[in-house]
Amino acid sequence: MRCPKCGHTESKVIDSRPSEDGDSIRRRRECLECGNRFTTYERIGEIPLVVIKKDGTHEPFDRNKILRGLITASVKRDIPMEELDKLINDVEAEARSSSNNEVSSKELGDMVLKRLRLLDKVAYIRFASVYKDFKDLDEFTSELGKII
Repeated sequence: MRCPKCGHTESKVIDSRPSEDGDSIRRRRECLECGNRFTTYERIGEIPLVVIKKDGTHEPFDRNKILRGLITASVKRDIPMEELDKLINDVEAEARSSSNNEVSSKELGDMVLKRLRLLDKVAYIRFASVYKDFKDLDEFTSELGKII
């Protein structure tokens, strides 16, 4: 583990406990070189989850890609980062429940939208407008009608 401050590779664990969601171990570490303290999260190595894109290409599941989209959709909304992280954890768990560890980008987007709709309707519309790629105002109005 590299220290984020000085890059030194040796640190000691000060505290270790399960994360709130129970899916990882949270460790507080102290760099043996500069004394900087930092937090790491350890997850069990799993079979990679693969996303099948619209064009048929395959790419590894990237939770940060979903997080970036959610952050963009929730700008100036009062949504705690923990809620967005929980949403992504739920989506990833549902996607992993499939027997072959593959999920289409459409299924993945629908999973995100289903949860985001319950969390914040404005963020849902923002995310949907990019994800569903509305072609005109009628499509956008139709989607608004579904949540009103």
